[in-house]
Amino acid sequence: MQLNFPEFKFQIKSQNNKNLIFDTIRKKYIVLTPEEWVRQHVIHQLIENGFPVGRISIERSLPNSKKRYDIVVFDEEGMAQLLIECKAPKVQLTQKTLDQVANYIALQNVPNVLLTNGLRHFYISRKIDGLQIVQEIPKFSTLSG
Repeated sequence: MQLNFPEFKFQIKSQNNKNLIFDTIRKKYIVLTPEEWVRQHVIHQLIENGFPVGRISIERSLPNSKKRYDIVVFDEEGMAQLLIECKAPKVQLTQKTLDQVANYIALQNVPNVLLTNGLRHFYISRKIDGLQIVQEIPKFSTLSG
């Protein structure tokens, strides 16, 4: 399925009647689900936008929680700076999905959040004077600046 991202060259193979996609962060092939298709596009876009590969973490448990995140980008001190929630393209970005992300923000005190289903992107950044919401993937220089 074509997503709202530039075209990337992915390594895809078939094994045991399943399509797999190579994850450059985890350095292994992952089952290619619709959500994984979105996640891999986000990862490639983050790298294109200047995010250091070594600061990108995928599908781990949130500290002090049983919840798992899709992607988190950490700063030099190891603090989460950007939390990314990926949904399959058929999943509508609704108040329920926004509430899920808001819950992550509350649990982790993360200053930046990206919610995407691959077709629509919502980047939410906490600023001193409130929230800034844009419909694009951030650049690393914007996040760290």
